[in-house]
Amino acid sequence: MSNIEIMDITKHINSAHKAFKDWKIVPFQERQKLLLKLAKVLEKNKEQYAETITREMHKPITQSLAEIEKSAGMIKYYAEAENVLKPENIKTEYDVSEVHYDPMGIILGVMPWNFPFWQVLRFAIPTILAGNVVVLKHASICFESGDEIENAFSEAGFPKNIFQNLRIGHNEIQEILENPLVRGVSLTGSEKAGGTVAALAGKNIKKSVLELGGSDAFIVLEDSDFEKAAKEGPWAKLQNTGQICNAAKRFIIHKKIEKEFVPKFIEEYRSYQPADPMKKETRLGKMARPDLADDLENQYKKALKNGAEVVVPLERISENEFRPGIILVEEGNPILQEELFGPLAMLMIGKDDEHILKLANDIPFGLGNAVWTKDKKRAQFFIDNLQSGTVSINKATSSDTRLPFGGAKSSGYGVELSLHALKEFTQVKTVVGNI
Repeated sequence: MSNIEIMDITKHINSAHKAFKDWKIVPFQERQKLLLKLAKVLEKNKEQYAETITREMHKPITQSLAEIEKSAGMIKYYAEAENVLKPENIKTEYDVSEVHYDPMGIILGVMPWNFPFWQVLRFAIPTILAGNVVVLKHASICFESGDEIENAFSEAGFPKNIFQNLRIGHNEIQEILENPLVRGVSLTGSEKAGGTVAALAGKNIKKSVLELGGSDAFIVLEDSDFEKAAKEGPWAKLQNTGQICNAAKRFIIHKKIEKEFVPKFIEEYRSYQPADPMKKETRLGKMARPDLADDLENQYKKALKNGAEVVVPLERISENEFRPGIILVEEGNPILQEELFGPLAMLMIGKDDEHILKLANDIPFGLGNAVWTKDKKRAQFFIDNLQSGTVSINKATSSDTRLPFGGAKSSGYGVELSLHALKEFTQVKTVVGNI
C-alpha cells in the first residue's frame, strides 16, 4: 500500500510561500544555528531513523545507521560553512558594482528510496540555508522517512513549512511545477524520470538539477595495489545491495593481471550473502521491491543472450533477494547501455590504457569512475580523459560533503554538496551604478 494522500497542493504551496517570505530575510548565521540543532536531532534519534530506513527499503541496519551519521555530519558542515552568498564586490568604474545571490523561493525535491534520508537532506540543507523553502515528493515506499525528516526540522525549531513532506504520487509533480510560486526542482533518480521532470521544468521555465543513473567504471591497472582493489571492489559494488547510482558497476581490469586479480575479487565478492537486514552482522540486504528484482533478473538474461559469460551466477532466492552475480562482458553487448541497479557486476578486460579508456567512456552515463594505479602520469591520463563528474584515485567512488557531486552526459547536470551547492537555487543579481 503506497499511502498516497489526496491533498490540496495549492494550499501546501501557499503555506510554503508564506514561510519563504519570512525565511529569506533570516540572516545566514541564524539559519546555521538551526542546522546545528537539526544535526543534533538526527544524532539523538539515529536508531529510530535507521530502523525506519531498513524497514522501508531493506538496507542492512548498520548501513542505515551510517546513512544517518553521514547526514548529520553533512548538516554540521553547512552549519559551519563560509557564507559564499554574501554580495561580491567587482572592481569597475562605477561606485557600486556587486553580484548578489538571492534565494529563488519554493524548490521541489523529487527523491529516491535508496538513501531515504541522505538524498533528501543533501539537496534540502544547502537549498534551505540559501534562503529557499522545500516541498518533498519522496519515493512511495519511503513516506515514513519523509515524515520523520519533516518532524526533525520541527523538533530542531525551524519555522513551520520551511520543509514539507507531501505524500503524493508522480501525477502531482506536474501540478506543482506549473504553479508560479515554485521556482525549481531537484531530482535524483532514473534517466527516464529525470527527462520527464526536466521537460516539465523547462516548459515552465524552472531551474532543475538532476542526479541520475550511473554505470561507474572501477579500473584496475597492472601497476596498482590490485590486492587492495580486489578487496574494496566488492564493497564498492554491493553496498546497499548494489542499489547506488555511483556504485562500481563495470570492473575493467588490465589483461596482465586478469589471472591474479579475478580469483581474489571473486573470493571477496562471494563473502557477501543476503541475510536479515535488521541484524548488525548483515552486509547484504534485500532489494527494495520485487519488481526491481524482476528488472535485474531480466537484464541478466538479456546480457547472457547477447554473449556475456557467467563468472559467478546471479541466483534469486526470494522475491527480492539474490546471491550476487558477476558476468564477463565484451564491447558491443547492449547491456552496457543500461544501468544494473542491484547485486550484479560486469567484468571487462582491457588491453592497454587507450583501450581501457574507450571501454570506460563508451556508455551513455558519466557519474563517477575509479582508477587504481601507482603511476601519477597514468592517473593523470585518466583524470584528463574520463567523461564523468568524479574521478577517484586508488579508492572506491563515494560522495564527500566537502566536494561537489554531479554527473556528466546522461547522468545529469548541476551540483550537490560542497559550497557550490549553496548557489544552485539562487538568482544571480547584478547591482551596478553610481550613488
